[in-house]
Amino acid sequence: MRVILDTNVLLSALIRIDSKPYKLVQACFDGRFDLVSSPVQLQEIARVARYPQVRRFIEPAEVGWLINRMRERALLVERLPNIDVSADPGDNFLIAMAQAGNVDYLVTGDKAGVLAIGKHGKTRVVAVNKMVTTLKPR
Repeated sequence: MRVILDTNVLLSALIRIDSKPYKLVQACFDGRFDLVSSPVQLQEIARVARYPQVRRFIEPAEVGWLINRMRERALLVERLPNIDVSADPGDNFLIAMAQAGNVDYLVTGDKAGVLAIGKHGKTRVVAVNKMVTTLKPR
């Protein structure tokens, strides 16, 4: 199963290790699904993690650890198609990653934006809670 975790999910996982986003990141690193990402997303993670409201909760070393792990473990999609389906143009790269990476699920915490898309091609856009219950128990 191929999955994209939205940047907000990934950063939330670093903020609280007892959270559902953390469980998803851990499931990925345990090999329970294949994470799909792109250099565009890795750049976004680094950029967003520098925002003052995020830096209050996450140390730069934690962000570096996450990015390095993603580089090692994720299927990195280099060439993204031009997509224009999101109400927020800044989120279109997620849908492009899903299409280029033949992704089953795009997991997001962005209820008003990405989640509202619902489905794109074969990719189902789901909330964190839905994805946690979708994973088979270990």
